[in-house]
Parts: sequence; structure tokens; C-alpha cells
Amino acid sequence: MMRGLLLKTWYEVWLMTLLFGCALLGVNALLTYVIPQIQGGLIEVIERLPFVRPMLTAMLGTELGDKITPQTMQAFLWVHPTVLALLWGHTIIFCTRLPAGEIDRGTIDVLLGLPVSRRAVFFGEVVAWLVAGLVVLLMGYLGHCLTSPAIPDQLRPKSSRALVVLTNLYCVYLAVGGITLLISSLSDRRGRAMAIAFAIVLASFLLNFLSQFWEPAEQLAFLGVMQYYRPAQILQSGNFPAADIAILLSVGAGALLLGSEIVARRSICTV
Repeated sequence: MMRGLLLKTWYEVWLMTLLFGCALLGVNALLTYVIPQIQGGLIEVIERLPFVRPMLTAMLGTELGDKITPQTMQAFLWVHPTVLALLWGHTIIFCTRLPAGEIDRGTIDVLLGLPVSRRAVFFGEVVAWLVAGLVVLLMGYLGHCLTSPAIPDQLRPKSSRALVVLTNLYCVYLAVGGITLLISSLSDRRGRAMAIAFAIVLASFLLNFLSQFWEPAEQLAFLGVMQYYRPAQILQSGNFPAADIAILLSVGAGALLLGSEIVARRSICTV
């Protein structure tokens, strides 16, 4: 029965996952090729407009220093708003399917009428979501790999460091998805659940940005997921961000467990 649930879920989401993956592949391929070519222009912009530096620092999660290195420039690939929007869009759309989406369209009774527990249904959805997210992220990395040979060797980040950034980004994806599943488990309307989840990730992004300028926001920055994602530091140092990854995984796992218990115990009615 679990195999049947997974096949049902994959049949419903494979096209969405493919479209998001292709979009991320194209965006990463384009950014990988374009970013090295704008390095000189970006340095000139920073010299003329000093206020741009803290904005870039907020995006990258680290100080730029006196010189913008090739590694710093390549970090833009993994923090570009388009890349984050595609990943967050996929996880929010996927993770509001159950139970909010099923309740909203009146099919939850059919799904929960299957001879499996509610927890099994919930974690079957989780497994499908984890695999789908990995597919989307790997397609994005494929886009990076396709065009990286076209840029000079000194501007190309080491593959080992890029994979560490990818791991950290996947953990951000898991944390956002776990929170979204928790919101969905409390909701009866998919649109409302999606709006709340989008508001949370946007607030996290804004908090990370404001923390560079405003002390109260800096004190609250730990509440946002972007505080635990610093690709520029990884590409520069090569260090594995074990603490950041542990926090993101803890948030995601805790939200998933709480969401599964809510789904298992709540009274669900479609009328």
C-alpha cells in the first residue's frame, strides 16, 4: 500500500517537479555564465555607490572585504532571489498538498479511507517531497555544470565546495518544507496555508537583510532560515557548516514530527 501511495503522489507531482527543475537548470546555467562577466562592473558600482556593499553582504551572509574574489562572485549563484524563489515555490506548493490541499478539494476522505494509518500517509508524502526536492536541486546543479567549462578556471569554484553549498541549500529547503507541512497540517484551505508559508520565508529573507542595518533585527536574525545559509563563507574557506546544517535539520525534523501528530489526531471534516 505504501508503494501505491508513493506512486500516486509521484504521478501527481512529476510534471511540477520537472518544470521547476528545468527552470532552475536554465537559471543556474545562465547565472554561471553571466556572473564572472559582471565582476568588474560590480566592483565599479560598489565604489560609486557605497550603500550597495551592505546589500550584497546581506544577500551573501558574509562581509565582502576590500576585494571581491571569484569565490564571492560564484556565491551569488546560490543566493540569487530567482534560485531561492524557485526552490521555495516548489517546496511550498508540494508541502501544502496534504492535508490542506486534500481538504480544500474534498478528497481527504478518500485518501484517509485507505487501509493505512494517517501517519503512513503523511510520511509517504514526506518521502516523495524529499526525493522531488533532491531532483530539482540536482537539476539546478546540472545547469551549473553545463556552463562552468565556459568560464576561466580561476573563476570556477571547486566542485567539493559547491557540493557543500548544495547540501546547505538542501537543508534550507528541508527546514522551509517542514514548517510548511506543519502549517498545512493546521489548515483547511490550501491558499491560506501557501500564503502563510510564503509570508514566513519572505520575512526570513527580509530579517536577514535588515540585520545588516538595524540592531533590533540583528538580535532577531537567528529566527530566520537565511541566518544558517552562508554560501560565500563555504566557497571561501571550504569549511563544512555543521552547526548551521544541524539547526536547519532540527527545525525541519521537529516541524515534521509535530505536523504528523497533528494530522494523526485532529478532527478532519470536509463539510
